[in-house]
Amino acid sequence: MSDSDAAEAASGSKPREAGGAPGPSFTQSYSPQAASSPPLQVAFDRRELRELFELYGRKVAAGEWRDYALDFLRDRAVFSVYRRTAEFPLYRIEKNPRLARRQGAYSVIAPNGLILKRGHDLGLVLKVLEKPVRLVVG
Repeated sequence: MSDSDAAEAASGSKPREAGGAPGPSFTQSYSPQAASSPPLQVAFDRRELRELFELYGRKVAAGEWRDYALDFLRDRAVFSVYRRTAEFPLYRIEKNPRLARRQGAYSVIAPNGLILKRGHDLGLVLKVLEKPVRLVVG
């Protein structure tokens, strides 16, 4: 065994043959089952995140909320809001696609597990967290 053969054996690489494709060769196969399989996790899309963060920004500016968490699970996506960072969530906004054709994919859940609002449109569901406008008469 020559010095170059010993170096190649130690590094685990083989010399490239003439006429071969440069670099490693990867074969990709298309499987129709993989394309139609459900996603590994549920997530909020860009429009939904914009609505959530607009509400979150207003509530932070008002001093009501201080922190949030995003959880992307296999069956649902959860946006949790906190009054303080070291406690359980004040509200959970969940997206559950399994319920999209029934009660609606979106729901707002209170800390005790009570569902405050459920529906098909995230904007309408989030209105339950908005304070009603009061008329001040002086």
